Amino acid sequence: MSPRSAVAVRTLSALPPWLAHALRAQRGPVPWSAVVRGALAAGPLLLTAVLAGHTSLGVVAAIAAMLAGINDRPGSRRAAVRRLGAPALAGAAGLLVGTYAGDHVGAVALTLVLTALGLLAGGASAIGPVASGGGTQLLVAAAIGAGMPLPDSGWARALAFLAGAGWLIVLRLALPTPGALAGDFRFDGERAAVAGVYEAVAALLDAVGTGHATARRAGLTAALDHAEDALAGPRLRRYATSAERRLHTQYAAALPLAEAATALAWAGARLTGRAAEGPRRLAAAVRESTTTGPLPAPARSAPALRALDDALLQAAHAFDQGDGADLHTRRRGVRDLLRTAFGAGGREYGVRVALCFGASAAVAQALHHSHWYGQHTHWYWLPATAVFLVKPDLGPLVSRVLCRAAGTVLGALIFAGFAAVLPHPEGLVALVAVCGALVPVSTRHFAAQTAVVTVLVLSLVMVGGEPQASVGRIGETLLACVIVLIVGHLPMPGERGGQVRARLASAAGAAHAYLVHVLDGSDGPDDRAARWTLRREAYRALAEARAAIALAAAELPALARHTEGTDEVAALLERLVDTTTAAAVHLDDTGRIDRRHGDRLTELLEELAAHRERLGLPTGVTGRAVAV
Repeated sequence: MSPRSAVAVRTLSALPPWLAHALRAQRGPVPWSAVVRGALAAGPLLLTAVLAGHTSLGVVAAIAAMLAGINDRPGSRRAAVRRLGAPALAGAAGLLVGTYAGDHVGAVALTLVLTALGLLAGGASAIGPVASGGGTQLLVAAAIGAGMPLPDSGWARALAFLAGAGWLIVLRLALPTPGALAGDFRFDGERAAVAGVYEAVAALLDAVGTGHATARRAGLTAALDHAEDALAGPRLRRYATSAERRLHTQYAAALPLAEAATALAWAGARLTGRAAEGPRRLAAAVRESTTTGPLPAPARSAPALRALDDALLQAAHAFDQGDGADLHTRRRGVRDLLRTAFGAGGREYGVRVALCFGASAAVAQALHHSHWYGQHTHWYWLPATAVFLVKPDLGPLVSRVLCRAAGTVLGALIFAGFAAVLPHPEGLVALVAVCGALVPVSTRHFAAQTAVVTVLVLSLVMVGGEPQASVGRIGETLLACVIVLIVGHLPMPGERGGQVRARLASAAGAAHAYLVHVLDGSDGPDDRAARWTLRREAYRALAEARAAIALAAAELPALARHTEGTDEVAALLERLVDTTTAAAVHLDDTGRIDRRHGDRLTELLEELAAHRERLGLPTGVTGRAVAV
C-alpha cells in the first residue's frame, strides 16, 4: 500500500461510518470491454432512431440500454443474460403499466397504482440482486411511462425498451473480452471464475496460521459464489459442449479442496508453501485451458492434510475428463422465493419503497398540476430519483442521499455547459454515446454514476424535444432526497432491521442443516455431494448476511442501533460452519468426530442459543448437543 493510500485509509477510518461510506470508491482495472459496449449501445440506438424519424422510441431504447449498462458487470456471458435480461423484462412491464395508467386514470388513482407497484417491487427486491435490479427498472420505467410525454403507444414503448436492452445483451454475447481470444471465447467469464476458486484456495492455504486466514476464507466463499453464478446461468446452446462439461468438472473438483483448506485454517497450524503450489497449478491450467501436469503433494500428517492431498489427486484425475459434474447447487423453488419476498425483510423493504415511491409521485403530480413545472410535463424525475435513493444495495441511506445530491448537481452543471455549445441534436447524440461508455466506470462510486446518468438522461430528454432543464432536475433531486430521508427514518410496523434479521435467520437455518447432515449422514459419494451442496448454501447465506450487516452498520446511529450485535451472531455462525467443515473432514478420515470438534460445536451451539431471540429462530434450530 502506498503512503498516500495508507493516509486515505486512516482518514476514512476516523470518520463516522455513514460519512466514510459516502467517500469510499471501489478500485480495480478499467472494464474496457464494458466501456466499448456502452459506447455502442445508447448512442448508436438514438442516432438510428433520429435518422429513421422515430426519435421518441430511440429515447426509450437508449434509456433501456443505459439501465442495462448499469447492470453490465464483469462475469460470464451466461450470467449476463439473466442479469441484464430479467430486469429488462420487468422494465418493459413497468413502462407498459405506467403508460396506460398515466393515460387513463387520474392523479389520485395513478398515485395508488405506483404505490402498489412500489410495494410489489420492494418485496421482490429482497430475493436477490437480479430481482432487485428488476424491481428498480420496473419502478423507474413505470414513472417514465406515466410522466414522460411521448407520442407512442404503450406497446411501442415497451418493445423499444426491450430492443434497447436486447441490443446490449447482443453486444455482451457477441463481442470478445480481453484475453478471451486465447481460448474458447464463449467461456471467458466462466473460465476466469473457476480459476479464481483455485487461486482463492491457494491464498487461504498461504494464510493458514496467520491473522489473514479469516479474510482469505471469506475470499474463497466469494470466489465460489462468483463461479457458481457464472456456471449456473441459462445455457446458450441446447446441449452442453465438451468445454462446458470440462469447466463444470473443474469447478466440482475445487469443492473438496476448499473443504480441506477450510479445515486446515480452522486447525491453525502453519503450512509450507508446497501445500498451495498444487491449487495454483490447477488455477493456471483452468485459465490457460491446458493440462495440469504433475502436482506437488502436501504432507499427509493430519486428517485435513490427507484430505487436501486426496482432493488434489482427484482433481488431477478428473480435470480433463469433462463428464459434466454436478455444480452442487439447488434451485430455489417458488415457495422459497415467495417466503423471502413476503417475509420480514421483504415486507419492511416493500413498505418503505412503496411509501417513498408513492409519496414522491404524489408530490410530483401536485407540483405538476399546479404548473410548478411550467408547460413541460417531466414530473417522472422525482419518483424515479426516489427509487434509486431508497435502494439499500446502493449503500446506506445517508450515503445514497449525499452522493445522489452531489452527483446530480455536478451532472446538471456539466450538461448545462455542454448544451450551450454543442450542436443539436448531433452533439447531444455524441454526448449520449460518451456517457454510455462512462457508465461501467462510474459504477465504482454512486456520485460519479449519478453525474454520468444525469448528463445522459438530460441529453436524451433534450433530443426528445424538451428544453434544457438542469435547474429543475437539481430541485427535484433535492426534494426526493428530503422525502426519502423522512420516510427512511419513520417508525415502521414490526421490528426494524428486518432485512438483516431475515438474512441471519436464513444463514442460521443453512448452518443448522449442514451441521445435522454432517452428524447424521453416511459416508459415501452421494453423502459427500449433498454435504458440499449444504456447505455452499451455508457459506453463501453467511456472506449475504455479512453484507447486509455491514450496510446497516454504516447508517446513521438512529438506524444502526436496530442491528447492533448482529455481527457477533454472524461471527458465531461462521465459526460454527468452519468447525462443522473441520469435523466433516476428520469424520471422513477417522470415521468419528473427535472430542475437540465435538466440544467446540457444543460450545458454539450454546452461545447461539443465547442469541436465539435476536435470530428469530425456533428453539430446535440451535438446541442440539453434539455426541462424540
